[in-house]
Amino acid sequence: MEKYKVAIQGWQGANHDIAARAYFNGGEVEIEPCLTFYELFDKVGNDQNGLLGMVAIENTLVGSLLSNYTLLKNSGLSVLGEHKLRIRHQLMALPGQTIADIKEVHSHPMALAQCEQFFREYPHIRLIESEDTALSAKLIQEGKIKGVAAIASSLAAKLYNLEIIAKDIETNKHNYTRFLVVGKPNQSEFSKMLEQNLINKSSIVFSVPHEEGSLSKVLTILAFYRINLSKIQSLPIVGQEWQYLMYIDIDFNDYQRYLQSLDAIRPLCEQLSVLGEYRAADTLYVTNGDAVVKKADVEN
Repeated sequence: MEKYKVAIQGWQGANHDIAARAYFNGGEVEIEPCLTFYELFDKVGNDQNGLLGMVAIENTLVGSLLSNYTLLKNSGLSVLGEHKLRIRHQLMALPGQTIADIKEVHSHPMALAQCEQFFREYPHIRLIESEDTALSAKLIQEGKIKGVAAIASSLAAKLYNLEIIAKDIETNKHNYTRFLVVGKPNQSEFSKMLEQNLINKSSIVFSVPHEEGSLSKVLTILAFYRINLSKIQSLPIVGQEWQYLMYIDIDFNDYQRYLQSLDAIRPLCEQLSVLGEYRAADTLYVTNGDAVVKKADVEN
């Protein structure tokens, strides 16, 4: 069984933890908790023993996590893979309590926002922001704090011996997060995937001159090479007014043609960098109890 050490933003039982264990399904995963994404990129960048990172990059409800694009670009790390996970939020507390006993709920601001409609029925409950979903659950368990609940995953409830008092309380059930696996490039692993024709996605970043049609020309060339644009995100270049970096995800089925397309757009771009070439996530995954399973398997 292969062993992986993976840094995540958050604590054991967080959705980053679930995504990491699902992505490396069949392997032994050791989680390295980090309070911030900055800490995560710093740890992975300075590690010499193969530490990887699992990083949320976009969510279907709130959009892109913009700061993570900048951290990725500045880190010098590469995108090695991706994972898409259905996010479910559970309300949990020390055993023996009901929702009527709860006066406060602690969780990450995003989790609180995604459960806002549920708590409209319980105006007596105060919502308190914290650093992490799973850490909120952990602190309740460690302090034996009654009258306080956490919003976290079912895995967190199991890890910290808490009782789920309300299931799947997220307002929108079409709540998915896309995670990136980041780390230092492993040329042998990349070559192996390339030989098996598994590389079919790339994340790149570039800027274009502030001229009429400059971005359109780049996109037209990519279309000519039959490269599918699956995501585009612009971010301002600090210190250069009204100049932007374009972060683009592209899908392809011919690696050589993809390389030709990059050669074709390079003369039109400034600061073009490849952030990673990897295998696209073929499947959406959901948490089903303690397990992570394919969304299609649950629907069937």
